[in-house]
Amino acid sequence: MNSLYFLLPAAAYLIGSIPFGLLLSRSSGIDIRQHGSGNIGATNVSRLVGKKVGLLTLFLDAAKGWVTVFAVSVLFGDNSSQNLVIGLCGAAVVVGHMFSLFLRFKGGKGVATALGVFLCLAPMAQLISLAVFIPIVATTGFVSLGSLLASATLLPALYFLDEPSWKLWLACVIALLIWLKHQQNIQRLLNGTEKRFGEKESVRQKA
Repeated sequence: MNSLYFLLPAAAYLIGSIPFGLLLSRSSGIDIRQHGSGNIGATNVSRLVGKKVGLLTLFLDAAKGWVTVFAVSVLFGDNSSQNLVIGLCGAAVVVGHMFSLFLRFKGGKGVATALGVFLCLAPMAQLISLAVFIPIVATTGFVSLGSLLASATLLPALYFLDEPSWKLWLACVIALLIWLKHQQNIQRLLNGTEKRFGEKESVRQKA
């Protein structure tokens, strides 16, 4: 049993490391790491390859989080003695997306994968978070701003819904990682140079 506390998070990390955005975009002959923001997530894929591929990337990145946590939850059940391994796997799959083993420990921002994790663990809290994300993106056009505020909303949503403390700690860790991965976006938002969703990105080599 103790070995599973290492093996399952390691497996979750490997699942999170699968770079679906990069794999899907390659069919168009574009390496998304070399164009636009260089990010492997759905927003950059949408700008460079198209919204259909971007939506598929979003779905698959979220599915990584949902399927991983769901499988571990079914395996162990929902009891306090096993919540540690479930939480570790939830964190590991997001970390895998952010720091992919297959991309030399580079990766995406982790938002979609975190969405999948908490849609499984705390769907009502995640829906509250989405209720913040959607209108912000719709009114401002900034996916990064919506992602930052939605991740910050998740923790109080979990608290007011009286979710167990281990889910709050997991949300804290993931939200912190998301904010750290968005440092360049935050700087561009402050500088007024952040691109809005829907703006087409020209395909050119990054300097």
